[in-house]
Amino acid sequence: MKRINRNFKVRNFHQAKWDEPIIFELSNKGERGILVPKAEEEIEKTVGDGLSALPENMKRKEAPNLPEISQPRVLRHYMRLSQETLGADVNIEIGQGTCTVKYSPKINEALARLPEMTELHPLQDESTVQGILEIMYKTDLYMREISGMDRFTFQPSGGSQAIMTMASIVRNYFREKGEEEQRDEIITTIYSHPSDAAAPAVKGYKIIYIHPDEEGYPDFEAFKEAVSERTAAFIVANPEDTGVYNPRVKEFTELVHKAGGLCCYDQANANGLLGITRAKEAGFDMCFFNLHKTFSTPHGCGGPAVGATGVTKALEKYLPAPLIDYDGEKYFLNYEVTNNPYSIGKVRLFNGVAPVVLKAYAWIMSMGAEGLYEVAKVAVLNNNYLFKKLMEIDCVDAPYIRGKQRVEQVRYSLEKLTKDTGITTGDIQRRMMDFGMHYWTSHHPYYVPEPATLEPTETPSKEDLDEYIETLKHIFKEAYESPEIIKTAPHRSVCHQIDESGMDDPEKWAITWRTYLKKYKE
Repeated sequence: MKRINRNFKVRNFHQAKWDEPIIFELSNKGERGILVPKAEEEIEKTVGDGLSALPENMKRKEAPNLPEISQPRVLRHYMRLSQETLGADVNIEIGQGTCTVKYSPKINEALARLPEMTELHPLQDESTVQGILEIMYKTDLYMREISGMDRFTFQPSGGSQAIMTMASIVRNYFREKGEEEQRDEIITTIYSHPSDAAAPAVKGYKIIYIHPDEEGYPDFEAFKEAVSERTAAFIVANPEDTGVYNPRVKEFTELVHKAGGLCCYDQANANGLLGITRAKEAGFDMCFFNLHKTFSTPHGCGGPAVGATGVTKALEKYLPAPLIDYDGEKYFLNYEVTNNPYSIGKVRLFNGVAPVVLKAYAWIMSMGAEGLYEVAKVAVLNNNYLFKKLMEIDCVDAPYIRGKQRVEQVRYSLEKLTKDTGITTGDIQRRMMDFGMHYWTSHHPYYVPEPATLEPTETPSKEDLDEYIETLKHIFKEAYESPEIIKTAPHRSVCHQIDESGMDDPEKWAITWRTYLKKYKE
């Protein structure tokens, strides 16, 4: 057996690739994975047949369309899919800029899978769920300490819904003041997350974008011109998705407050700020954290998630009901705090994704205050090591704040590479799959030409970072010497090049099996 040359940092990779149909297509009529026994006569006499007691409007007219498949074939199906999955447990997860994908301790996963957690139901009586209520209550206290806010809700199911929650609070706050019609503008920046504009736009607000000045900071002079008696709120990420931190943010929030508006902090990029800065001292009235990012739950490819949303005391009554309180003896769902006509009501049916809150609580408890501060320091160190090494490569650039460090991520530009070789950042993304690595470009539209947004977090070692850097350098070399191998990539990944021409046409989408049957089989 030939020994692996560890001096060569670019890792050979070949992922399992199965021509695996979706499970509905594997269905064979009459095939069974389990035979459900008929209820015994004595049970039927006691509780009935289980059907006749149901109201007619709750009974199905026909049986659900479920796959009919044996247990071994179900097992093979999902094992094959698992072999086609990459993630932080398999590869060096650096290229997921703005998403903060970090290592999630497996003990926390085991904790969340305990029967005491998995067998809970959100409609149980409060007296039977004191444990999880206590954990949610104490996690709220930790979020307050970390942010300086006075009260948190865990109802929002992610960052975008948290932004929608903040925009809804803004709406109801000015409705109560009688200024709802007057204050119809939200200010954000072009390098904040796009949801900072999209969510308030859904609420009917006009969005005003602030572009960066020559250095790359939000343009304060343009901001001063934008703020007026029509300003409802300033919703911003800081650091922005470029990794640039606005050191004058307090001047921005003070200007908005002077005009009578509110300030909302998108803290999805908070991983480099823990124990260093807080929303309160920056002058914000509310903020949110993604527990599934910053607090290691883990991310889960879009879910499950929690966009923990905190507000100052003055805005507490607008939060979605219920909140969790403690009376000295028991934990309880408190509807009184938000029992008023100006509460925004529920933003989802139940009070947050309980296992996510549990894992975040466990992570915070294991880290402690000093540990959270260490997370921020190492995340910033890792990011700036990656930044320094990539900026030594001729075809890589990073617009703005020349000569200064970024915080927890960087939005790079490969514009020179594209001009020299014709290889785009999307081509690089597909080629990185051949080495088992992720690489993210940017939100659309691309304000930075040919962007790459990389965020290493505190998880990777220097050796991991070096492997990622060497892999990128190897691909950049290919771009100049053998570009065709990149244009036809990926070659060794489960993914392949696809026709994206229908991506913007909803008529060509089939999100569910039922939709597919309706569109293409009927």
